[in-house]
Amino acid sequence: MSRHDALALLMRGVGQDLRDYRRLKAMLEEQFMAALRHQTALLKELAERVTTTVEVLELRRRERVALVGHLVGAGAPMSAAFALLSGSERSAVESGWKMLDALVNECKQLNARNGRLIMDQHGIMQRVLHGEEQIYAPA
Repeated sequence: MSRHDALALLMRGVGQDLRDYRRLKAMLEEQFMAALRHQTALLKELAERVTTTVEVLELRRRERVALVGHLVGAGAPMSAAFALLSGSERSAVESGWKMLDALVNECKQLNARNGRLIMDQHGIMQRVLHGEEQIYAPA
């Protein structure tokens, strides 16, 4: 693969990830609301959509690592590939990369929040269905 082709794939992948992480963020927000409303059918559908999206994102991440390795050497950071670009292309990719990093972190936080809510709800349901394991616990 030529350097030009690898750089083009790299730039396209960042753009696709931005799009997909925005969709993932929206799904995670929708998941939170569905959990608050105890909409189990919607939660199941969203879990499947989130899983599919995350699988696509992971494949693209692996491709990106391979492309960066091809361009600047195995184990090199994405920023090393930026040096191969110039002008507006470099600015666009660096800007996209920063936005992507922020979206990834935001999605991680939303996912953790959703997980805490769902686990708390599960714990409450277990106590309702099965009672408290220990009514009095030693101090």
